[in-house]
Amino acid sequence: MTPHETYSALLHSDAPLLALAPMQDVTTLQFMCVIDRYGGPEIYWTEYFRIHGDSRPEKWILDSITKNPTGKPVIAQMIGNDIPALVRNAKLLQQFPVAAIDLNLGCPAPIVYRKCAGGGLLREPQRIDAILGALRDAVTIPFTVKTRIGFESPQEFDLLLPIFAKHKIDLLTVHARTVLQMYRPGVRYDLIAHAAKELNCPVLANGNVFSASQAKQLLAETGARGLMIGRGAIRNPWLFDQIRTELRGEKTKLPTGRDVLNYIHELWDNEISPGVKESAQVQRIKKFTNFIGEGIGVKFLHDIRRVATAADFWRVCEEHLNHDARMPLEPKSDALAVPAANQ
Repeated sequence: MTPHETYSALLHSDAPLLALAPMQDVTTLQFMCVIDRYGGPEIYWTEYFRIHGDSRPEKWILDSITKNPTGKPVIAQMIGNDIPALVRNAKLLQQFPVAAIDLNLGCPAPIVYRKCAGGGLLREPQRIDAILGALRDAVTIPFTVKTRIGFESPQEFDLLLPIFAKHKIDLLTVHARTVLQMYRPGVRYDLIAHAAKELNCPVLANGNVFSASQAKQLLAETGARGLMIGRGAIRNPWLFDQIRTELRGEKTKLPTGRDVLNYIHELWDNEISPGVKESAQVQRIKKFTNFIGEGIGVKFLHDIRRVATAADFWRVCEEHLNHDARMPLEPKSDALAVPAANQ
């Protein structure tokens, strides 16, 4: 089957669809390869292709499609607001083995939304209407959208749903926070349920999925076709398989501290390029330990964010993880309260 045929078959299967959320400079091809060895999702999204003027798809992101050894379908994600450029790149991307073309309407990074891209477009529903209309005409394979529930207020969501329905998109992923909310508490899962009820297309629930039992409850409460998981899967690469086990009614198995330590070693080996300075290696892997640390605790985060050498990095990891105790890897409130400035 072609990638989009595989994707369509997954949507029509009985099991909920589990997807890895795209996170720029984190969910790279290298990370996809690591997490797939832990079970992984059924489908991947690329980091976003930056679309503007005469841009062309970035090679290192294309590698996630053309060099991906997982055998799982990959959806090509675009971000931008230039309609001719979006159409041109959508046609280019369809020449590669992609499962679908996705438009990002959810990125909350200020550097993105200030340019009226990603989540910034949610302030301009009429512009979204025009973009979706042009892309729906240009995309001959499944066309999907990833959105937040509004830019400033959840009340904006009711203005967006008719636009998504009008253009007959094939799947909508809803991150149930506003753009300005970023990743703060207050996820509106009720609005995901509202979208799943109102739209004819499947809906994926996204936002703070952190355990197998919570995932099962979320699927039941929202009626979503599946789940898209980002930070929770980085923190706990066993999560996708734990969810499948929970849905089968079986007891989930928790990793030990040494399992988590081995996972960090695997990330290090897969994410680091030869010839890179040691300090850059350490800073690169901190992108992942910042998420993993949320499931370990504030002391680990405090210590790991201050290391500068590989020796100190592994010393801290050994101190906290060289044990056989089982670890739920659910976010700890004390770790979540550590300011990002301490990274």
